[in-house]
Amino acid sequence: MAEQNFAKGGKQKVPRAGQVKNKTPADIQITAEQLLREAKERQLEVVAPPPKQNITDPVELADFQLRKRKEFEDGIRRNRNNISTWIKYAQWEETQKEIQRCRSVFERALDVEHRNITLWLKFAEMEMRNRQINHARNIWDRAVTIMPRANQFWYKYTYMEEMLENVAGCRQVFERWMEWHPHEQAWLSFINFEMRYKELDRARAIYERFVLDHPDVKNWARFARFEEQNGFVNGARKVFERAVEFYGEDQVFEELYVAFARFEERQKEFERARTIYKYALDHLSKEKAADLFKNYSIFEKKHGSRIGIEDVVLNKRKFQYQEELKRDPTNYDAWFDLLKILEEEGNHDAVREGYERAISNVPPVEEKRYWRRYIYLWIRYAVFEELIADDIDRTRQVFTACINLIPHKKFTFAKIWLLFAQFEIRQKRPADARKILGVAIGKCPKDKLFRGYVELEVQLREFDRCRLLYEKFLEFEPGNCSTWMRYAELEAVLGDVTRARAIYNLAVNQPRLDMPEVLWKSFVDFEIEQKAVDRARQLYERLLQRTNHVKVWISFAQFEAGIGDGDAVQKARAVYRRALRTLQNENADKEERVILLESWMAFEETYGDEKSKEEVRKEMPKRIKRRRKIQTDDGAEAGWEEYFDYIFPSDEVAQPNLKLLALARQWKKEKQTLPTQEEAERETGDNVPENDMDADSESSSSSGPD
Repeated sequence: MAEQNFAKGGKQKVPRAGQVKNKTPADIQITAEQLLREAKERQLEVVAPPPKQNITDPVELADFQLRKRKEFEDGIRRNRNNISTWIKYAQWEETQKEIQRCRSVFERALDVEHRNITLWLKFAEMEMRNRQINHARNIWDRAVTIMPRANQFWYKYTYMEEMLENVAGCRQVFERWMEWHPHEQAWLSFINFEMRYKELDRARAIYERFVLDHPDVKNWARFARFEEQNGFVNGARKVFERAVEFYGEDQVFEELYVAFARFEERQKEFERARTIYKYALDHLSKEKAADLFKNYSIFEKKHGSRIGIEDVVLNKRKFQYQEELKRDPTNYDAWFDLLKILEEEGNHDAVREGYERAISNVPPVEEKRYWRRYIYLWIRYAVFEELIADDIDRTRQVFTACINLIPHKKFTFAKIWLLFAQFEIRQKRPADARKILGVAIGKCPKDKLFRGYVELEVQLREFDRCRLLYEKFLEFEPGNCSTWMRYAELEAVLGDVTRARAIYNLAVNQPRLDMPEVLWKSFVDFEIEQKAVDRARQLYERLLQRTNHVKVWISFAQFEAGIGDGDAVQKARAVYRRALRTLQNENADKEERVILLESWMAFEETYGDEKSKEEVRKEMPKRIKRRRKIQTDDGAEAGWEEYFDYIFPSDEVAQPNLKLLALARQWKKEKQTLPTQEEAERETGDNVPENDMDADSESSSSSGPD
């Protein structure tokens, strides 16, 4: 008898340490070093396992088997429902070559729990290991009869039959399995089994049953792929056509049409593929066609013409804009892009429907900044109806509806009123245009409305109406200098100089003006154009009575110099002298005086001589650098800053400073001759003064009080 190992002679298992449930830190921490030291002191060591025992005598073996069986039986009596004990018992009997006893143990275990999948699997595997094929078949038959939904039994059963090369028996097992309508993988396993033995017809028949049992799009695509891979192109096409008919128009699946079109593309049937894509796009909702659009665009880029590619791209963009508008209906930029695409398609009804949907999304807040983009939708709608659709009545209706929608008491849009009036002018209805602008001015008077109305009447050569409009405009806003200037320019163009001059006089006498300097300049330019030099000179004098700004003086001097008579230079020079005295007497800003002197010097460079230039040079200031404290808004000191100041010779206060600067400059020149004397003194051993006084013009002035 073969030598047996005594079970008790094996290694004993060391019990696993229990899991720590309470992981909070202890009050007294114990280190690993303390534990090791304590174990060493107590000599806590693992007891060595007992030695192995070899069985060499049949009597000893029978005694060992008896004890072992008694242990298993005792364990079963203690816990009859513990299947692992039964399995260990059976496996031990198998190791002892007691197949009948092993089989008996499994049968007893099945009486206890016959729905345990593991138990059936172990039982059948034991029979197969010991080449008991018929016993294994009986076990598999019993297992699949009791639990037909346990897929492990079927997989193992078919695998065993195929390994035994029992093809007919394996097919019979698959057929029994398919009667229970299993999951997809079971059908695919059956198909793969038939394909391994080149049974194409049988595999096709299984596919026919498979797609009816699991009518998913991917299964139809698998069926068609099977036909295509085996060279049956027409069969694959018929499968796709059957799938389309099976689902009908109520259930249009994106994946099915994409697979169908790709199949036609692989077969070089590009028109068929294009037709499939278009049919799917027409019958599929836009939110479910993202992948379809993507594949269609790729197809057209590879095989389509330029027009086809553009159509695909436009459709894709249209879909994207529609998705954006679903998320935010007030995204007017997306509406503009979508409407542009619709206009390019040329379907007027679809464009009108798009515009109606767009303008129905009124801004929720009555603030002008939220309405700006929205109003342009109405404008584009009107332009479309007038220029593209050529529907005049609908254009008028669009303008009217837009004007009625705007809350004119809070804000208005002059552009809409003016465009409506210009539209009526194009239709040769000036009376309606005047009525529209009259209503606009009555409801919401604005500068742009008045100006647009005036320009319209000027184009119509209705100058009396222009005068009335300017009068209304000036009553509405008398401080608008641009209006006064335009009114006067209109009269000047019409040749009525007296009325233009009177308008200018009324304008400059207004108590409040937004741009008085521009108005005065326009008035002066008007008098110069009329060659009224004395009137222009009087205007400058009137203006200088109101302001002594340096630019006015410079403009006055340039005006005198530009007259061109014999005394022009002297008069201009007199203006400069007068301006300088006035700015000195009024203690004007030093920067303005510097600007005046620079302009005077430029004038003398052109018209003057050395004597006149020297006169200006004497008035030129000295620029010095100073320092001053910087304070923050809360009054705290923030350091010092440097700035440039000007000292004018004509200022009496500046005379001591100028004398001090002159003395410093003279001392600096004398100091440049000292190095030779110092060298001589060093040679003779004389001491040099420790502190030399360094006082140039800028430092001496900056050391003084600010």
